[in-house]
This record gives sequence, structure tokens and C-alpha cells, in this order.
Amino acid sequence: MELFPVYALNDITIVRASGARVFDPEGTQYLDFYGGHAVISIGHGNPVWKKRITDQLEKISFYSNSIHMPIQRELAHKLGKVSGKTDYSLFLCNSGAEANENAFKLASFHTNRKKIVAFKKAFHGRTSLAVSATDNPALVAPVNATDNVTFLPFNDVEALDTYFLKHGADTAAVIIEGIQGVGGIHVATAAFLRAIRTACDRSGAVYIADGIQCGHGRSGHFFSHDHAGTPGAPCNADLYTMAKGMGNGFPVAGVLIHPKFQPKVGMLGTTFGGNPLACAAALGVLEVMEQDQLMVRVRENGKYLWDGLAKIPGLLNLRGMGLMLGFDLPEERKDLRTRLLREYRIFTGEAKPNTVRLLPALNITRAEIDELLSALRTVSAS
Repeated sequence: MELFPVYALNDITIVRASGARVFDPEGTQYLDFYGGHAVISIGHGNPVWKKRITDQLEKISFYSNSIHMPIQRELAHKLGKVSGKTDYSLFLCNSGAEANENAFKLASFHTNRKKIVAFKKAFHGRTSLAVSATDNPALVAPVNATDNVTFLPFNDVEALDTYFLKHGADTAAVIIEGIQGVGGIHVATAAFLRAIRTACDRSGAVYIADGIQCGHGRSGHFFSHDHAGTPGAPCNADLYTMAKGMGNGFPVAGVLIHPKFQPKVGMLGTTFGGNPLACAAALGVLEVMEQDQLMVRVRENGKYLWDGLAKIPGLLNLRGMGLMLGFDLPEERKDLRTRLLREYRIFTGEAKPNTVRLLPALNITRAEIDELLSALRTVSAS
């Protein structure tokens, strides 16, 4: 049997990783400024994270959600504290797509409606409804196609308001990434997020904040959507979805649920979601974030990285927040990512056609940032 070939692969094999470095079988090291789509949030093999998982493995690795699991409550408490969403509740699952599927389901149950608003260049997952709300027709199989999803222009308040004047009463939910990842590192403005909150309040629709890639501190806020509010005037979503950086590589995801949603036994469910090992991994991430004040470091090092990138000629349209940054390449520089990987052993991400995405671990060091900037300066000048 062979693998089903659905990925475009670099001709590299990684067998070991530590911190911001990954290694091939010959011991060649690579600097990781991508973290597997923003998954590695606290560094490869973080010792606190490893100990959390190892200690849990010595106790129990799995049982179904038919019993009490104190570690789930421990995770919910810690997540509320670190995120600031203490009055929300938590549903645990396995992946970002699954989190968004459950958020859509909750919104539809709550409103008794079925229309969803998403935005141009959105990516919300590859499962049935999540992929229907993803703005890439190549990923949507005929069985996924639906007329229940409308794509509006990103950051266009007028288009949003016009749509809600006509269709607000039929709309179950609006879903938006605080920073579009696959779409090319586009930041939702504070004004636009506030307009979504207002439109949902007026129509009774549900505001879903997709924090799959842009959450868990990557922007310098716990959720990148939080930049739309102030301490005296928060702009909270009704549902927050999360995954990727939540487990630092261990599959775990969740939905934070506003208290206005009423649970019923059986309305949501999962076999593997919230298993003890997943909870241990997620707790390890939150403990490191808290102990090492990573959101403060993200703001500081994100500015340091931004300032360095802004001084390099040929990097166009620099954008993003914190340690979720992107820039465009002119056509004559479109091989920059390939050269960084081959000549300087640095992994970066991309968004089509010529956008470079930088998504390093939240505890990346200044020295490692300097290593990237030095390589970029050399490649850009040659």
C-alpha cells in the first residue's frame, strides 16, 4: 500500500526537533519560521509540555466522554483565565475544521436559521460545512456545495451592512478569521469586527471568531479578534474556535461558547475530543504561555521582526500582527522561499501566488529572528 499523494512535498525528511530547530537524518538543522501552519506555539519538544504529556501517559491516556474527567475542567479553568473569557464554556474536539463545524451547528441550533456569512479569501477547514465556508472552489466537492454560504468582501463595512439589511433575519452566523492565514495574512480591522458585532446584535445572528491559526497569543492578544475592543468596551464574539497552537503539535481543538447558548445532552459529541493526553498537551501550552509571559514577548518580538522586515528592499505590502506576519514578492523574487530553504535552511510558509508567511513559535528568540533577517537581506540583494 502507498500513501494517497495529496500534498506538494519538499524533498526533506525531518526526524528530530528542538525549540526552533528541526533536523534531517544526517543532522542538518533547519530554522523553523513556519511551525507546520502555526501549530508549534511554544517550540518543538518544550520540556514543560513534554512532562505534562508524559505524566498523564503514566496515569491514563484515553477514555470516552461518558465519565467525569477532572483534567478537562482544569483545562477549561486555565483557558478561561489565560484568554480572559472566564464566563464562556468549553467544548473540546480534535481539529480546527471540527471546531468550526460545531460552531456552525451551535449557531444554527441557537437561531433556528441556516444562512452563513463568510468572507473572500476565507479558509475555515476541509470538512463538509467548513469547506463550504472556505473561499476556494477547488476544495469544494459537489456534495459540499451549498447556497447557504455567502462570501462578502473582507473589511468592507458597507457591503456587510447592505447584506444584513436584506438578509439579516435569515442569517444564522458570521464567521471571520481575525487574521486570514491561508488567504495571505490579511488583518480584520477593528472597525470591521465591531460592525460584525453590531450586525449580529441587531439581527440575532451569531458572531463566530475563527482563531484556529491566529489565536492562542499569536497576534499578541489571546485571540487576534480582541484588538477590536478596549478594557472598557470589549468586542466579544459569541463563539471562538481554536486548534493549531492549542496543543503544540498534539491534535486538540475547542469552541469557547458564550453563556447565552443553552446546552442539551447529545447536541454535540466527539469520541477523541478532550481525551486526557490532549488536555495535558493543551495545559502545557497554557502554562508556558503564562509563566513565560509569551503574549508580551510576542508583541515585543513581533515589532522587532516587523521593523527588520520593513528595512529590506523588495519585500512588498508587509502586514500582520505579532508573530503572524506576511509580505508579497515581486515576480522576479518569487523564488525567495525556495532559496531560503535550500541555501539557508529556513522554513517559511506561503500563500498563493507570491506571499511569504512567517509563523514562528511564540518564544522565538531575537538571535533567531536576526538569523532570518540576515538571510532575507542577502537573498533580496542577490
